[in-house]
Amino acid sequence: MSELDPAIADRLKRNADGLVAAIAQQRGTGEVLMMAWMDDEALHRTLTTRRATYFSRSRGSYWVKGETSGHTQHVHEVRLDCDGDTILLSVDQQGAACHTGDRTCFDADVLLPAD
Repeated sequence: MSELDPAIADRLKRNADGLVAAIAQQRGTGEVLMMAWMDDEALHRTLTTRRATYFSRSRGSYWVKGETSGHTQHVHEVRLDCDGDTILLSVDQQGAACHTGDRTCFDADVLLPAD
């Protein structure tokens, strides 16, 4: 059972699986690093430890970013968007954010180049 503050939990708009999208952004530069999923417990853990904790849909379990890879995310700030369906984490990323080894999950495919 999550110990997430009820005032925060009441504001979350979860999908059918009870999850909320979470975007990790590099503190200072605003670089978008990755998107993952959180439930109430993952958000609670993130808020209390300042270590980015996500819920893996494929494994059905929690994971702390960098726990096995060493590519950690220290969380400086957490914001909730106006609709309550997206969480924004401002982090200091150490190493690659993407599981492919890229700096961000958005390095590979540019669909519309900057002009």
